[in-house]
Amino acid sequence: MPAPEELEQFYPPGYWYVPEPAAVDRLEQRYRRFVLRDHLHFVERALRESEAKGIIADAGCGGGLFLQMLAERGVVERTGPVAGLDFSIDAAHAAWWRAGVPAVCGTLSQAPFAPGSCAAVTMFHVLEHLYDPGSYLRAAHELLVPDGRLIVQVPNAACWQFLLLGERWSGVDVPRHLTDFRASDLDRLLESCGFEVLRHKHFSLRDNPAGLATSLAPQLDPMARRIRRIAETPRKRLWKDLLYTAMVAASVPFTLLEAVCRAGSTIMIEARKKT
Repeated sequence: MPAPEELEQFYPPGYWYVPEPAAVDRLEQRYRRFVLRDHLHFVERALRESEAKGIIADAGCGGGLFLQMLAERGVVERTGPVAGLDFSIDAAHAAWWRAGVPAVCGTLSQAPFAPGSCAAVTMFHVLEHLYDPGSYLRAAHELLVPDGRLIVQVPNAACWQFLLLGERWSGVDVPRHLTDFRASDLDRLLESCGFEVLRHKHFSLRDNPAGLATSLAPQLDPMARRIRRIAETPRKRLWKDLLYTAMVAASVPFTLLEAVCRAGSTIMIEARKKT
């Protein structure tokens, strides 16, 4: 495991948020909005069933699109305001500037919210990056109102993709991912931090098909190519993007099957704060 002072070199500029030319960015935003819908439905169901009131805080908010979409769907009026946190000051700035979402650069352990002020805390692909995932879960427990909801998502180390591809599976992501979870591991950790696990979801339209495509052809992954600043002509870039999109689409049937068998490449969990 890398030392904390080493980690920065493994998160290049733009890891959290990579600005794009306007035309490309509009297309990418439409795609992201489409694939985020199952995340939204999962969180909205949790909010409806809890009926808690307070802040909806997203740790690792990136550019803030998820919170922006929640606000557009009337969650602010029904539950409370949205707010984002991210390690990256560029990501927090993007959330304010592009998505109109209040966001700060910081950690959940030192979040600028009062204890017992959050109706829900979400963490999508955050825990696997932390040296001490339990500290984030305990911080979320303190921030939540009674019966508040925690929604977490991580790569699933018990998925078929990992069994078939081994270290080539994109969910490994060494050295940025410091902890690999199975559903049972995460359930036990949540329970030890004061939560009751309510339900699991093993499919993510945003993450599972794209993760398989990236595992099979990492050189085509658009985000990886941008972060590494690979020189490409517009025509070559277009062809790579089209081929990657076709691979993502072709990956959907397999990723649906593994999810039905509770072996999807991601786990999303809803947990309730126990008092």
